[in-house]
Amino acid sequence: MTSSALSSSISPMTHTYNPDLDLQLTVDVPLTPEQLFDGWTNPDTLPKWFCPRPWKVVECEIDLKPGGRFSTVMQSPEGENMPKSHGCFLHIEPHRRLVWTGMLSEGYRPNVIPPLGFGFVCDLSFTALPEGGSRFHAIVMHADAEGKTKHEQMGFDQGWRIALSQLVELYP
Repeated sequence: MTSSALSSSISPMTHTYNPDLDLQLTVDVPLTPEQLFDGWTNPDTLPKWFCPRPWKVVECEIDLKPGGRFSTVMQSPEGENMPKSHGCFLHIEPHRRLVWTGMLSEGYRPNVIPPLGFGFVCDLSFTALPEGGSRFHAIVMHADAEGKTKHEQMGFDQGWRIALSQLVELYP
């Protein structure tokens, strides 16, 4: 098969939601897809909202390209820094979709042990709504049910909703 035939037979990343392994969140917000995308990809914006207060992001590195770095350091209310996360972007459609993982680091290099103790791939989509605002949709795919359960017990749904509301606050 020629390389042009191969590339034309490969579709963009798609997957089927698996309730045994995946968590998902859908929220309609009063932001544009451009604002949502900027919030997730701008290293000056992301630390202002990315984790529920009183937690905060004290370091953020973003190299917005496939295989590019997505890295943060979160700090607890007591001032303790969590281990630095090293992730990378897998798929980027400006203002529409962003796929990243903590299972791989920059340049698609495998991570030995993700900082949370489990790995996942995060698929985000940002869709404009006819009445204004956007639909934010996240599917977070885990390697096993144990990782999904651990992420869920950490407060995935509530934590991501709070963080997303903090992003909304940045755009009055």
